[in-house]
Amino acid sequence: MTADGSPRPGSPGQEPVGDLVQRASQQLSQLVRDEMRLAQAEMAEKGKRFGKGGGLFGGAGLVGVLTLQALVATVIAALSLAVDVWVAALIVTGVLAAVTALMAALGKQQVSKASPPAPEQAVDSVRADVAEIKERAQR
Repeated sequence: MTADGSPRPGSPGQEPVGDLVQRASQQLSQLVRDEMRLAQAEMAEKGKRFGKGGGLFGGAGLVGVLTLQALVATVIAALSLAVDVWVAALIVTGVLAAVTALMAALGKQQVSKASPPAPEQAVDSVRADVAEIKERAQR
């Protein structure tokens, strides 16, 4: 209130409804933009982690293949003490083919069950914002 007792211009109780609606619209637009930026940042962070993890898995896979090659040579050499070398190599090849088929089937099953990651924090925040807006609209 001013010194003469009249309400101050721009006080919360005296703003026109149009101004309030316009301000609410601007705030809602800003809120949505901020939530989208948050979701984008979350996805970028997850992408970086997936990239690093993928690189490490790739390196581990390469070393694993080298290890498996050495193991296969060892098994063939050990079997060749009991049978001809070509028979030992054929047995080991058959076992490796069976393991490969089993792993491929299990991998395909897991990939079909996978879903892309969601930006959980942004989704939760948007839900909370919508609930807050609905609650205030009912007052």
